[in-house]
Amino acid sequence: AEIPSKRRWTYRACQFWADSHGLPFRFPAGHPFNPLHYQRLILACGSTSESVRRVFDHVWTTGADPADEKGFAALARSLGIGDLAALGSPEVKDALRRNTEEAAAAGVFGVPTILMNGEIFWGNDSIEFFKAWLAEPAILASAEMRRIAALPISAARKP
Repeated sequence: AEIPSKRRWTYRACQFWADSHGLPFRFPAGHPFNPLHYQRLILACGSTSESVRRVFDHVWTTGADPADEKGFAALARSLGIGDLAALGSPEVKDALRRNTEEAAAAGVFGVPTILMNGEIFWGNDSIEFFKAWLAEPAILASAEMRRIAALPISAARKP
């Protein structure tokens, strides 16, 4: 998001992909934004498919400001969380920390990510790749897939 041309491209590509697939999608009023309270809300709701869908719909289909406290409180209430202090409980905070550490240890580097059986599929454009792998896991074991997995880095930016 710090590179203006990449930011513009990424936002346009996301909108194009959603439109092409007939999915309701609208960037939030500000992006990037701090997702911490949304992540904690999902955990406080038990990480159910329904809570994830409702949070994603709230953030990614309305164009609303994800930092709007009233909107967030209304979403939380609709998910059965009336006391927002519950989101700061040690259990919720520890669960998020543990999930984050597990994701990093597994090699997850961004969202969206599908992680299954140690294999990472990153980005909405990897869905077809993931489906193909589900149908035929050997596609990742071909000689060329093994070769590119071990390619050396031949040039790197200075830190």
